[in-house]
This record gives sequence, structure tokens and C-alpha cells, in this order.
Amino acid sequence: MSAPPAEALLALLDEAYDRRSWHGTNLRGAVRTIEPHQVTWRPGPGRHNVWELVVHAAYWKYAVRRRLTGEKRGSFALAGSNWFPSPARPTEGEWKKAVALLVEEHRRLRVVISGLAGADLGRVSDEVGASPGRFVRGIAAHDLYHAGQIQLLKRLQPARKAR
Repeated sequence: MSAPPAEALLALLDEAYDRRSWHGTNLRGAVRTIEPHQVTWRPGPGRHNVWELVVHAAYWKYAVRRRLTGEKRGSFALAGSNWFPSPARPTEGEWKKAVALLVEEHRRLRVVISGLAGADLGRVSDEVGASPGRFVRGIAAHDLYHAGQIQLLKRLQPARKAR
């Protein structure tokens, strides 16, 4: 017997974010193994760093939750949208705060998804013409995309000592 649709979507979301999966490192795993002095390194001018990817991923979890609930814009923890600048030299506390934002937005999104009825998941009612199920599948793909970017950024960084 298959899982109810909301449970299946939650399993997909969790595999991409923090549950064991067949494909390798998920987003939380990619973030777990990086030090504060590494999160602002850029592979080139104008390219995003790990800090920015983490906060961007948190923002889009918020955006999907907002679309699923009809919540108004402007309630994200940081001012702005989509991409947020990183501090030049973050402290360990600042980095932990950025990761905590990602963790909290994931938790809040899960709560909303778990409350969706099966019939709601296919209903198209958003301004972009997407159903709740499509948004959840998309945010899972978004997590994996950025997990891959973070893994690549970690490997590309030149060896350097903590500041």
C-alpha cells in the first residue's frame, strides 16, 4: 500500500533536506560539514558563496510555505528577498544563526505540508498556476540543486586555515 500523498511529499522533501537518501549528500548534510571561515569563499567575482546559498534556500522554503498558506509577503526573518549578502567574515555564532534559519524554515514548511489533504495537493490556485504538490516537489529539487552547489564549492576552495 502506498503512502498518502502528503506523506509521500514529506518523504521526498526530507530526503532532499536531511534524511538518508540513495543519491548522496542532501542539503543539511552539505551544510553540516563546513566551517564558518569557508562559507564566504567565492569561486569568482559575482558568484554566490555557501552563506548566500543557505539563506537563499531558507527564503524559498518560506516562499513556498507562504504560497501554500496565502500568508502575505514581508514576514521572512531578513529584509529583502531571494538573495541576501553574506558578512565578510562571519563568526561561528552568525553562521549557526544562518543555518538555524534554514532549519526553522524547513520545519515550518513541513508543518504546513503535513496539514494538506490529498485533494488539495493537485489544486491549481496560485498566481503562477502551480499546485501545492508541484511547489513541494520543486522545493525538494531546489534543495538538492543547492546541496550539489555547496558540495562543489567545498571541493573548489583552496586549502586555507581558519582565521
